[in-house]
Amino acid sequence: MKFTQSIVAALITASVLCFGSVARAQEGGHVELVRLFEEWRAFVEPAIVNGAPDYSTAAIARQRRGLAAFQRRLQAIDASAWPIPERIDHRLVMAEMNGLDFDIRVRRPWARDPAFYMNVHSEYGDVPDHEGPSAHPQINLWAYRYPLSQTDAHALAAQLRMIAPMLDQARRNLAHGNARDLWVGGVREVQAQTELLASLEAGMLQVSDLEGRRLATLTGYGTEVAAAAGEARTATSAFADWVAREAETKTGPSGVGRENYTWHLRNVHLSPYSWEEEAILLRRELVRAHAALRLEEHRNRALPLLEPAANAEEYYRRSDEHLRKFVDFLTGAGMLPDESYTEPALRAQIGDFAPPEQRGFFAQASHREPMTMYAHSIHWVELARMRARPHQSPIRREAALYNIFDNRSEGLATAFEEMVMHAGLYDDNPRAREIVWIMLAQRAARGLASLYAHANEMTLTEARAFQAAWTPRGWMVSDPALAAWEQLFYLRQPGYGTSYVTGKIQFDALIAAYGRAAEARGERPELGRLFTVIADAGIIPVSMLLWEVTGNEHGGDPIASP
Repeated sequence: MKFTQSIVAALITASVLCFGSVARAQEGGHVELVRLFEEWRAFVEPAIVNGAPDYSTAAIARQRRGLAAFQRRLQAIDASAWPIPERIDHRLVMAEMNGLDFDIRVRRPWARDPAFYMNVHSEYGDVPDHEGPSAHPQINLWAYRYPLSQTDAHALAAQLRMIAPMLDQARRNLAHGNARDLWVGGVREVQAQTELLASLEAGMLQVSDLEGRRLATLTGYGTEVAAAAGEARTATSAFADWVAREAETKTGPSGVGRENYTWHLRNVHLSPYSWEEEAILLRRELVRAHAALRLEEHRNRALPLLEPAANAEEYYRRSDEHLRKFVDFLTGAGMLPDESYTEPALRAQIGDFAPPEQRGFFAQASHREPMTMYAHSIHWVELARMRARPHQSPIRREAALYNIFDNRSEGLATAFEEMVMHAGLYDDNPRAREIVWIMLAQRAARGLASLYAHANEMTLTEARAFQAAWTPRGWMVSDPALAAWEQLFYLRQPGYGTSYVTGKIQFDALIAAYGRAAEARGERPELGRLFTVIADAGIIPVSMLLWEVTGNEHGGDPIASP
């Protein structure tokens, strides 16, 4: 399909193409692909040996052999004549297999990254799966209902009792690891799990999910869980001490290097860019954000500054009023679905008031203009939609492994901040536009720093300093804990730190493709319709979304699609 051919036809028929006919899929090979996918997902889960997931050298060798067999089976499925959505599914399964291949060959988190073994989570998170690699099974405390039933208490206690033997094994698996920054940074992550388990043990832990926050009380049947949490806390604390001692001896690089980084981008995250191209894009977006901020400040020079909420009462009142304004504006424009879950999904994630001395980077924004953060929180609307309307394809129904969703999830959330600004959300409050540019500058700075950390041209400390120095108004200088966490996470997960900005750029390409096609037909682009198709396609890499919407595998590339 040519770049300028009708996209409207593709929009109208997208749901039909996207696995609308089970009978047709059974006649072809997609049903075979789904069967392979289900077997693949079972295969990647580690075996439980001696009460813990097995990441030993022998287990990884077995996984390498098994991966090769799965790759051969996938290659034997000829998808070349399939409808585009099904061909994309084939590509997604291939990307997951490439993710394991990269882990075995390059990243090797079980042997290089002490934080890999931190698998207890109190928060759902705002993307389809946990950010960054961690050992399986993951212990999702938020997935339980409290007070616990007897059955759930027994199940959770059994999970927690896996932690001590797993950390014993971890010492052996990590024995020859020498990635200094992963070890030094990992100490904080291990200590954080120790503190989390202590709060769980005491019955004082707050967990959060799509419904918001609640107390993980251990009344009733929780006694068994408290005991297991205490054992896990003791084991994790001892592991933290061991990691801290060992970290002092580590001297090697932690980044994967430019060449490996590019391979990972293109073959796992299905991004069209290389390390060098991402560096150019991130530098451009960083200076663009700074320049746009200064122009906004000049434009608004006669207006009063945006002052943060002075107290909790003002903060919650402003948050409520601006949430209703945000939803009304965007549902009216067709940029958000007018669904029963939309406003509740956003409302459940409203944060607490923070006094000035405790106000981190994102609180600086939310305490001045909550809508600047609501725009990024489209994450939660998407997660609510995943639950309310599961995708018809099993391959797109669950979160992609290896954070393959990053440029789609984080890219759309970041793009949405700028989209709603250009669409007029802040026309009655121009100072809010300044915050949008500050947030883009921060994301470009941290992404660029993460690139150089993976090239082993910046240490983790230097990456944090760069991020803080290039974030306007000193908002990152006053939030060193966030910078430390972000840069460690991006070092642990190649490609994620840049995905906010590079994903945003790919969404620009999608809107451009849509607009050009409409213009060629003499029609006015209906962006609301485009956003519906984006949602219906599921959370897949933006390059795959471009392919599905335009019908052209290189649909967002102006050179490949003149």
